[in-house]
Order: sequence, then C-alpha cells, then structure tokens
Amino acid sequence: MCVNAPLDTPGGIIGVCRRKPVLEPESEPNMRVVVVGGVAGGMSAAARLRRRDEGAEIIVLERSKYVSFANCGLPYYVGGEIEDPAKLLLHTPQTLKAALNLDVRINSEVTEIDPAAHSVQVADTETGEAYTLTYDHLILSPGALASRPPIDGLDSPRVHTLRTVDDALALREASGTCAVVLGAGFIGIEAAEALAQRGFDTHLVEYAEHVLPPLEVEMATLVTQELRALGVRVHTGVAAQSIAHGDDRDSVTLSDGTELSADLIVLSTGVRPDTALAEAAGIETRGGYILVDDRGRTSAGDVYAVGDATVGRDHDRPVALAGPANRCGRLVADVIADAGHGDATARPIPRPQGTAIVRIGGLTAAMTGENRQALDAAGTRYFTVHTHANQHAGYFPGAKPVHILIHVGTDGQILGAQAVGADGVDRRIDVIATAMRAGLKAPDLIDLDLAYAPPYGQAKDPVNQTGMVAHNVLTGELILTGPDALTEDMPILDVRTMGEYTAGHMPNSLNIPHTQLRDRLDEVRTWVDESVGERPFVVMCAAGVRSWIGYRIVRAAGFNVTMLSGGIQTLRAWLGAKAEAVLVTGEGRA
Repeated sequence: MCVNAPLDTPGGIIGVCRRKPVLEPESEPNMRVVVVGGVAGGMSAAARLRRRDEGAEIIVLERSKYVSFANCGLPYYVGGEIEDPAKLLLHTPQTLKAALNLDVRINSEVTEIDPAAHSVQVADTETGEAYTLTYDHLILSPGALASRPPIDGLDSPRVHTLRTVDDALALREASGTCAVVLGAGFIGIEAAEALAQRGFDTHLVEYAEHVLPPLEVEMATLVTQELRALGVRVHTGVAAQSIAHGDDRDSVTLSDGTELSADLIVLSTGVRPDTALAEAAGIETRGGYILVDDRGRTSAGDVYAVGDATVGRDHDRPVALAGPANRCGRLVADVIADAGHGDATARPIPRPQGTAIVRIGGLTAAMTGENRQALDAAGTRYFTVHTHANQHAGYFPGAKPVHILIHVGTDGQILGAQAVGADGVDRRIDVIATAMRAGLKAPDLIDLDLAYAPPYGQAKDPVNQTGMVAHNVLTGELILTGPDALTEDMPILDVRTMGEYTAGHMPNSLNIPHTQLRDRLDEVRTWVDESVGERPFVVMCAAGVRSWIGYRIVRAAGFNVTMLSGGIQTLRAWLGAKAEAVLVTGEGRA
C-alpha cells in the first residue's frame, strides 16, 4: 500500500511511499531433499535450492571422495597445462557447509531406492556403515560410467580411463614412451593431445570412419590433419581386438592386424548411463537412460533426475555435457522450491542442442544441433551450406578462415551447425546456437548485428555470409551440389586461376577464370554441346566466392548449372586421403 504522510523536513512537506514487503512463498517446514551424486547436475541443484530455500535440509550423497571437481579440466592436468591438481577441486564438503549449509557426505554410496517409502539405503564405503535416509524430494544425478567394449585383455593394469580426479592423477604419473588411446571422441582427442604434449609416441584409434564422429567428415578431416601435425598417429575405421599383457609393455592388436606397443592405454570408447539403481527401483527408463519430463520429473513421485543419465520424454538423444547438466540442476531446484504453486512458476527444461567445443592443437572444432546422420535417420529434408570466410578482416595480419557448415531445412530452419578454425570458432558457433534457440531461420543470420573491427571480425561476419548463402538457396537464386553428391564424371566448370587449376582439379572439367568468363561464353557453349549435353554442370572455385559469380554469369546465359558448396576446400576435406587419387594435376582442358 502506498500512502502520503506529511513529514516536517527542511524542504517542507514530502510524501513517503510505504510498500508492504514482497515475501517469497514459504517452503514446507523441515523439507528434506536428498541429492544422489554431486559434480555438475547434483551440486547445481543443491546450490540453487539453498538459495531458494534457506530452511530446507539438503543432503548430498557422493560415492567418491570428490563432490565437486572440474572434470572437463582433467585432460589439461594430464598434459601439464594445469600444474596444480588442487585447481581441479572446486569445492569440498567443508566449503559447501560453510557457504551453503549443505550436508555433503562423500564416500556414501546409495545401494537402494524405495520410491514408495520415500527412502534410500546408504552405505559408507570407508567404514561399511549402512543406514536408511528418508526424503521429501529425491534428485538423482548418477552420471555415466566408461563403456568397456569386449576387448580381450582389457583388464591390464596399463589400461586407464579419464573420468575422475584419481584417473587424471594416475595418468599424470604414468611413465613410458608409447601410448594408445582407444576412442577419438572429445575426451579421447584431448587425452591424445595431452600425452603427445608430454612426449609419448601416441596412437589414436577410432572405430568410426573419422575422428570426432559427431562432426561431418569434411570438418573431421581438418581435425585429423591437426592431430597428425601434433605427432599423433591416427587409425580410423578400425577397433582394438585384443591387448596382450607384457612385462615391460602391452601390445594392442587392431582389427586390421596392426600391432601397437603401449606403456599406457587410455580407454575412451564412450559412456553408458549409470542407472541400475533407478531401474531396480522401477523408475522408467529408455535405452538405459532415466526418462524425465520437461520439469525433470521421473515416473516416480517426488523423484527427479538430471545430467548424463537422463533423456527427455519428447526426444531420443541424450546429451552428456556439463552445461546442460548444470542448467537442468538449477531448473529442477526451482521446481522443488515452487512445489505447490504450479508448473507455471518454474521454467521448463529446454530441448538440448548438444552445443560442444574442443581444442585440437592450434585448431578449435565446435558444433550445435543435428548432424547428417541424425537428420537422415529422421527423414528430414535439408540442404547444407559450407563457407570459409576469414575470422577477421583479410587485410589485418593473422587472418585465417573459419570453416562453417550449417544444415538448413527446406523451411529455412537452422537444424545444425559446425565450425572448425584457428580463431573465432567459439564466437560463431555460439551465435548460431543462440539463433537456433531463439527460433531464427537461416536468412535471419544476415541481419545479426555483430561486433566488427578489423582485429575481430568483418563488416560481413562469417555468420552473416553463411546466412546469405542459405538465403540464396531458399529463394531459388542458387542451386548447390554438395561434395557428397559430386562424382568424378560430373562436368565441372572450374573458375579458378590456371595456377590453382593445375595444382589439382576434377577430371571432367573446363577451366575458365571467373574474370574471363563473360568474354568466353562461346567456349562454354561448345563444351556443353560436345561434352555435357543436357546434364547440369557444376561451377567450382576454391571456397565458393568466385564460383558464385561464375554461377550467376552462366545461369544468366541460360545454362543448366549448379554450384559446388564450399569449393575445392570442402571437396578436398570431404575426400580426405582419397583426394590425391581423385584430383588431377596438370593443365587439363582450359
């Protein structure tokens, strides 16, 4: 209520506004919330809930001796970039008690969940003591376990994982000269780089056809090249079949017969959700993951779940990333704090985009949204745009390309994006991820008002340029041919310079530089009449800029034409090791 009350002041009588203080809803008296599992999701939920409810009893049960550590920093400690292992420990039970009044119990393993009784059975792994703990609300954050594929000899003491602080300490102390990393996902690549940095002769083995399987092949090729530049020996399309234990070192045999000596073996072949307890309690799962709704609720009353072991009811793809786990923990805490006030007071958990980033030597690779495999499996209609614009003004020293790929639906929706480059990758993928979350379409990227100065960007940022290409496709001004659709017998109009052309070109191609094309259209007509016929031909340059000019020239002249997305830069990356066998050197037809 606001009232005017006369006050005698040196300046006369003034009005004073008195407002009734707004009080937050009172929580249930002595509400007890038990959190199973610390680190990202669990600790975020506990910390947020304390900020929302000072009176709640919050108990965190962590089976290891570390309740809050920087698991994403572990590879950098192994490689020596982080020197002090204490830097990996973010909080201890003591600091959490002092700051947030949390009852954090380490070395405490939950052995049974009874949703009907609202209780969990807990075992102290140090003392062997067992006890029952009741709860009003239970938050499960069990995380994931390292997958152990059926490899003979995997029980060797030289085999390590990299998921805990103790794992990192063991790898940092390991000695020898030869290392084998099994699995070239994010952790595998980071581990391989770290070991190579320390002087190990490092082999990286990946069962998929290329490293970082979520990346498209034309982007992953750039990562493979950088790994090899770091001294890492990359083996793709093969798997480890057996590990022979030796006195001095082990021997890893691959499916192609290759034998690798190893003083150290890092197992990084993926993870599986740690959900046996939830399944035993009758909590609904799918594919081994705990099913949750958009408020983090499981099928059991007053039981919530967050993090790597969960999957939403409205989507099939689990996302094992720290960012989503932290954010989900916070949102679940809000749901519990607002219990009794309806879902409208708590924000729903959004569908994850899987935005991720990794450093490989001097390169960065990042992604968000879906890749080709997921889109094809879903039967989605889309096209793909490749651009290779510099991260900042070309005239400013140090300009280097940011290779961007986006998948665009036929309605213009941005379905996924990937980027690889030496600089500026993080900024671009974050901009596109934000645009996706906001529901912007690919042509809307043109209008994003992004910061520009010569050391930082371009007046037309690489993100803007990618949107421009997508807009041209959606309006029908441009028809793209992707590197996946290009065959050796396709007729190619190569509009690069003669020097570029002779260094490598497609077999069935005609070379006319784009600056000469308007004056040499008769040569194009003769070539079409003699060699091309009714087929469309493909215009190609180095990266797509000159071929766009050439494409418009020949299309205006009435030719049936498409353009190679991303030019020969994309094509070489798509072909990978096959590029030298496919591309022809020499003058060819010009």
